[in-house]
Amino acid sequence: MFPLNAVIFPGVRVPLTVFEDRYRALVHHLLRVEDPTQRVFGSVGIREGYEVGEHGAQSLFRVGCRVQLTEVESHPDGTFSIEAVGLDRIQLERLDTTGTFPVGHVVDRPEPEAPVSEELLERARSTFTAYRAALAEIRVDPYEGDLPQDPSYLSWTLAACAPLPLHERQGLLEAEDAGERLQMVTDLLRAELRAMNVIPSLPATEVARTRWSPN
Repeated sequence: MFPLNAVIFPGVRVPLTVFEDRYRALVHHLLRVEDPTQRVFGSVGIREGYEVGEHGAQSLFRVGCRVQLTEVESHPDGTFSIEAVGLDRIQLERLDTTGTFPVGHVVDRPEPEAPVSEELLERARSTFTAYRAALAEIRVDPYEGDLPQDPSYLSWTLAACAPLPLHERQGLLEAEDAGERLQMVTDLLRAELRAMNVIPSLPATEVARTRWSPN
């Protein structure tokens, strides 16, 4: 397990810097797995505490993401720059920290297939398009290319692109299905747009946003 001050969504690529001994040990363990597709670990968000230090995470969210290690660059000082991609959701039952790296006992948290109305899909796409247009005036577009057509992948894409604090991102990860997630992210982006109209210099949640940081 690799707890982070961040939420990883399925289908999203994440760059990470690995320098703590316990997570360096995790990377070494994964690299000993011959099949690259099986170099998989779990990540959950830190509800309270820190990624680094003697005390570390004091409280973790239970719903997280199964992640596949896809790229590794080792450095002379023993640290790693890695890239991973989220696969699917998991639920953490307990965390064992007695070994050289944390080991999570998890169960799958599959997302049910539920129909999503065309009206909701169009509302989500149009809201994000409006957000991109507003953001383009002050910073780089958060997404390149056309939005996915598949409702589930669209919901994860918008969740990943939305500039939201950790707890709101966690709420999107825990949403019951794609329809619920699309409704949530649409409402959150609309609130963001309203706030940007008041303070147009930057996305309103940027000042309170929990950024991804090295472990």
